Amino acid sequence: MKNKKGLTVTLALSSLALFLSGCVQTTKTGKPYGFVYDYLARPGQAVMQWMASLFGNNYGWAIIGLTVLVRLVLLPMMVNQQRKSTYQQEKMSAVQPELKKIQAAQKAAKTPEEKTAVSNQMMQLYRDNGISMTGGIGCLPLLIQFPIFSALYYAIRFSPELSSATFVGIPLGKSSFLLAVLAFLSYLAQGYLSMIGLPPEQKKTMRTMLVLSPVMILFVTMSAPAGLGLYFFVGGLFACLQTLIINFFRPRIRREVEAELKKHPIKTRTPATAKPVQATEQAVDNQLSNRNAHPNEGRNAGKQQRHHRD
Repeated sequence: MKNKKGLTVTLALSSLALFLSGCVQTTKTGKPYGFVYDYLARPGQAVMQWMASLFGNNYGWAIIGLTVLVRLVLLPMMVNQQRKSTYQQEKMSAVQPELKKIQAAQKAAKTPEEKTAVSNQMMQLYRDNGISMTGGIGCLPLLIQFPIFSALYYAIRFSPELSSATFVGIPLGKSSFLLAVLAFLSYLAQGYLSMIGLPPEQKKTMRTMLVLSPVMILFVTMSAPAGLGLYFFVGGLFACLQTLIINFFRPRIRREVEAELKKHPIKTRTPATAKPVQATEQAVDNQLSNRNAHPNEGRNAGKQQRHHRD
């Protein structure tokens, strides 16, 4: 499930990089125009100028203020989603013994029919025990932030005030390796915090995707203006905060799962790599063999019944 989350973030970041690469058109004189510029970049410039006026015309603090505002609005939704994901992780831990049996049967399966049967058993194990394949993870927070990313990117790119502004000596209109590394480290720390308290088996499956997402953020922020890197860095710090909140509530979530399992114990599935119809076919063959060996048995029994009625 964490793999799905990491894959979702990676795809979203890849789409963001493609989207930011060239959606705003410019005239021969370099003047921007188009739907994205009119409805995202220009409003983004206005918001940034207004927020900068609140911080003494400091656009760096304006970006930080925007990030904090967006994250505070999304915090209840993201904590709720992460709580659902944690709940699913705990249930996955409870079914691990049965899941290992099915995985062993899946490795031993040879024919396509046997592999399909074992895969169906795994799916049925999830359904019987109320485990979601997506792990309670949704894309809504990313979709909400997508236009904010775009507005901020194009506002910095096409606003003379933003593109020429600096923050602690870093030009916000140019790419910054330092901010890219800081954004990478903040999301890497968030991934590390999310693995605290998990079984070793789940940690092994999570490591690759938890590193892949920060790497994608590193590549995006290295090629983007430093203002966007600042947004990602502060957003990564908020992601660490919400992960710490979930880790604080993890013991309570674990107790909730244990209470649920007491009321509704784990429903097991018996792994089978052989076709279940073989026993039935064998029984039919035995019946046919008995009939061929005693062909008059049924006929004599019928005559005896008629004789008794007479």
